[in-house]
Formats: sequence, structure tokens, C-alpha cells
Amino acid sequence: MNTTPKWSTPNRKACLANMLSEYLPITGWKVDLLTGEVYNPEYEARIAPLIQYWKAEDREVDKLDWRIEQRALHSLGETSQPIRGRFSNIARDIFHSNQPLFYLEGLGLDCIRLTPFAKVKLASSYMRLYVNLGHSLRGVSKHRRRKAMRYGKPLPQEAQVRVAELVKLAVRDYLK
Repeated sequence: MNTTPKWSTPNRKACLANMLSEYLPITGWKVDLLTGEVYNPEYEARIAPLIQYWKAEDREVDKLDWRIEQRALHSLGETSQPIRGRFSNIARDIFHSNQPLFYLEGLGLDCIRLTPFAKVKLASSYMRLYVNLGHSLRGVSKHRRRKAMRYGKPLPQEAQVRVAELVKLAVRDYLK
């Protein structure tokens, strides 16, 4: 069973041997009576940070290898952007699932019934729907309704939610 540390590569062993050759003629070598090892405290103090650096470097290399391996394992071999204007099957599904069903183009007032309506463009189509909003804007002041219809200013949050629900129901009914 090989018990050499991972940081101990041939190049690093050669570096430590060169440093040891500098310290061999210097006095200050001691013998550990329990293990019988010979050591020099100055030499040990010099190589300890170097070994710690090598260990950290090995950890970084391992982490980078792991990331590369994970990307290789989990990638589908497809780019995230369409190549030459074509979608892959997965990219097409993701794109279409993120698209809204409709775009609210504006609000207006039906001059025959005097009720508000919404002009809605269906996604991926030239079709426009005009959805009768009935009394959904009754809680909004006349001034706010006019600003929303004329200038596209936003309605209050609760009114926007009611309008979005009515439009969503109308679009789903149309698409069925």
C-alpha cells in the first residue's frame, strides 16, 4: 500500500531535495528519540508553507476537474443559443414555454355600449382580440381610466389583476 502524500510529485520531491542540499552543511540537525528521524527546525519551517501551497494548488486543480466533469456529464451537447438561426428541440420548447399567450396592447371605450374593452394581440399571430371588460374598471376613478386609455398609464394593481383575468379567460376561450 502506497502511503505517499498526494502533493508529493517527482518535480516537488526534486525541489525539496535541492532545498535539503542547501541545509545539509548547516549545523542544527536534531534527532527525534522516539521515531529516530533526523530533522532541522529551520528546514522544516521553510518547507511547511511550500507544502501547504502545493496542497491548496492540488485542491484547486481537483475542484476545476470536478466542475469540468460535471459539465460534461450534465450537458446535452447543445449550445444555449440557436446555431445559424435554427432552434434545437429543447431550446424551442423552452422558448415557447416562456412566451406569454397574449400581449395587452391597450384599453379603449366601446362607444355603442359605453363599456371599456382591451385590445389584445395573440402571441405568435397577427390576430387581435377585443375583450369586453364590462364593469371590471368600476372601482377606478374616471380620471385614472382616461389616463390608462389615452396614454397607456398603469391602472391600480387590483384593476390590473381583474383585467388580466378577463383577458386570460377570453384568450383561452378563443384558442379552444
